[in-house]
Amino acid sequence: MMHYSEQEWMKYVKNELAKDVREEFEHHLYSCDQCLDTYLLAVEAEEALLPKISNEVDFTDLVMTQITKTKVEKHKAEEKKKRFYHSSIFHYSIAAAMTILLMTTGVFQSITQYAENVQSPSFQGKNPSMTEGLVNKTFAWMDTFSMNMKEDK
Repeated sequence: MMHYSEQEWMKYVKNELAKDVREEFEHHLYSCDQCLDTYLLAVEAEEALLPKISNEVDFTDLVMTQITKTKVEKHKAEEKKKRFYHSSIFHYSIAAAMTILLMTTGVFQSITQYAENVQSPSFQGKNPSMTEGLVNKTFAWMDTFSMNMKEDK
């Protein structure tokens, strides 16, 4: 595996590399622990050259406020881009229009007539179910058995 030198990592930390080279470095960091250690050393060396933050709490609050503003602006921009056919009222309107159309053309009425035909006894099979046949045969056998018992007495 190829490793990058400390000078190359210093260029990366100082943002002196092209965008595609920076992406290669970033992908390399995911798989190489040795280069990760070298990168952390370069960050620590560069950290000493950065200016000190005098009031860290105010700085943190400022950053968080900017993040919140950015999120709100992004959310507003997304709402403006939202198409009319993505709204719930559009879907409810289409459903209501389709219901009225189906009702006026008589589709629902024909469906209910079909359901009545399916539920009618003439449409249902005339053969009893297997369980019902078994119960009927059992009762018939019990009746003949009890009749035989009465005749024997």
